[in-house]
Amino acid sequence: MEPVRFGLVGYGFGGRYFHAPLIAAAVECSLVGVVTGSAERRALVAREHPGTATFGSLAELAAAGVEAVAISTPADTHSEVTDAALDLGLAVVCDKPFALDAAAARASVERAERLGLPLSPYQNRRWDSDFRTVRALAEAGTLGTITRFESRFERFTPDPGPAPAGGGTLLDFGAHLVDQALVLLGPVASVYAEWRLRDDGLDDDVFLALTHVSGARSHLAGSWSEGAPGNRFRVTGTTGSYVVGGPMDGQEDALVAGESPTTLGPSWGAEPESRWGHVHRGTAGERVPTLPGAWDTFYPAFAAAVRGLGLVPVDARDAVASLTVLDAARRSATEGVVIQLG
Repeated sequence: MEPVRFGLVGYGFGGRYFHAPLIAAAVECSLVGVVTGSAERRALVAREHPGTATFGSLAELAAAGVEAVAISTPADTHSEVTDAALDLGLAVVCDKPFALDAAAARASVERAERLGLPLSPYQNRRWDSDFRTVRALAEAGTLGTITRFESRFERFTPDPGPAPAGGGTLLDFGAHLVDQALVLLGPVASVYAEWRLRDDGLDDDVFLALTHVSGARSHLAGSWSEGAPGNRFRVTGTTGSYVVGGPMDGQEDALVAGESPTTLGPSWGAEPESRWGHVHRGTAGERVPTLPGAWDTFYPAFAAAVRGLGLVPVDARDAVASLTVLDAARRSATEGVVIQLG
């Protein structure tokens, strides 16, 4: 198909490493331009993506003829920029958190539906190597019926730096943790959460206990200040458990190191045997090869949706569901209560 003309709004860490290289690597996409007001970041774009134009505003980018945009701006601007892009007739990919709360997310989703435009949250962690492996084991019945899903996004950053705009760890890591839990185990019936507030007032060291409608439970932890990060996943079923440790999926590190699906080719997303997990049944674990990570599949799928050749890779209403859980977690952590969801 004819490549979709893509623009990128924002060239901070996320735009530079999580979006631009993957758009550029997809033959279904053409990276036309980047919106950034920073002279330093414009210079980075020129060096890292020669021939890609830079613009001062979303309106200028739209006037250059793009068909779709990826939004990677501060979290508290996501809804505003998403809605502005939709109003300009553009298909939209928005980075996490998709919005600051479920009401704002729902409003953007309804706007896109009225306008008949593709809209997708950038939940790239669905295609992490280890989570792809978890899903494959669950679908194959290797662990029996899943009863508990333990998942951690834990890192150690003693100096957190300036407070991020729009939210702390609950919205940052929590957006991925909750999305993965919903993908694996379905809707949530109740939410309990705890957090520690940093000196700057933002939440960190977050814990969520979700009871799913199915009766399964998710225990989710996120932290920027954990000196001893735990296992990435422990997934317990009626006939066994799967455990995989850290570090996390290697696609982020590869992108930050300057690699991409273009440079690594078939080895993109592959994990070394030292990172493989084990299935346990009360005895020594059986090593299970980790499936390759597949972040590189998101933009080709979204481009196909823009051309009317398939569905968006992540349904925008999934973001409403995740933010409904995160809204309940915020209230639970603040009030010390269990929140029942309808």
